[in-house]
Amino acid sequence: MSRTCLPPHDTVQPVRFDIPAHACDSHAHIFGPFDRYPLAAERSYTPPENPCEAFLAHLSSIGFERGVIVTASAYGTDNQSMLDALKAHPDRLRGVAVADAATEAGTLRAWRNAGVCGLRFNLYAVGGAKVYRNGVGLEALEALAPAMRDLDMHAQIWIHAPDLADLAPRLEKLDVPLVVDHMGRMNATLGTADPGFQQLCRMLAGGRAWTKISGADRNTNQRGDYADIDPYVRALVAANPERIVWGTDWPHINYFEAGDVPDDGRLLNTLHRWLPDPALRHRILVDNPARIYRF
Repeated sequence: MSRTCLPPHDTVQPVRFDIPAHACDSHAHIFGPFDRYPLAAERSYTPPENPCEAFLAHLSSIGFERGVIVTASAYGTDNQSMLDALKAHPDRLRGVAVADAATEAGTLRAWRNAGVCGLRFNLYAVGGAKVYRNGVGLEALEALAPAMRDLDMHAQIWIHAPDLADLAPRLEKLDVPLVVDHMGRMNATLGTADPGFQQLCRMLAGGRAWTKISGADRNTNQRGDYADIDPYVRALVAANPERIVWGTDWPHINYFEAGDVPDDGRLLNTLHRWLPDPALRHRILVDNPARIYRF
């Protein structure tokens, strides 16, 4: 039986810097309304309803214009809520879908034309055990890669960074742009010298991958200010600032204690510490997402 997640905060901490025009939240999910977009019967968690309209309100609350909706595992391979959101707001939103190996090229082309820029693949396992149900794995990516190359779609990889040391050669030979979720979703105690994290840095430096410097709240052991994530972000930015985007991960699924749900303003304010140069913030919030998500 899945656990019921808490909702996101209604208010956010005031942001300490000016948000540039066309800023993009490059990682978020929407859920519902459930009478129109029911969740998968088999799922790892049960989120509250947070439909497209709530996401747009979230963007306004942090001063952002654009957003990227990623189909969440609670929907399996049902992308309809995301696709309908893109149709309703083609200037503001882009999507990342989930597709199984049998998905036809014509379907992918229709999604691409609708604003879907990539497909998400769930390779996230810890100690060999999958963390989320419904994920589409590496075999599906290998099957879909030829069509993705033809359509210039990227592969968003949900992976534990330590596994990159072994899996990077298999991923890179597919010749599909790679976007690694949440800095590799590794706990801060592992350190930046971890071979998988160093592999991620090399992939960025060589222009062979992108990453999202999102998920500070999931990787940290210092929930108040996420200061233990600073060395990871600095290493990634030093590797290649042109291959980095940022997102809130709104509405923050899989939180069950009220004190743990992150504040989007606090998350955004980490950028003031991580990226003190306004030009660099503009690159990561505006220029880079405009390139990869085709705004």
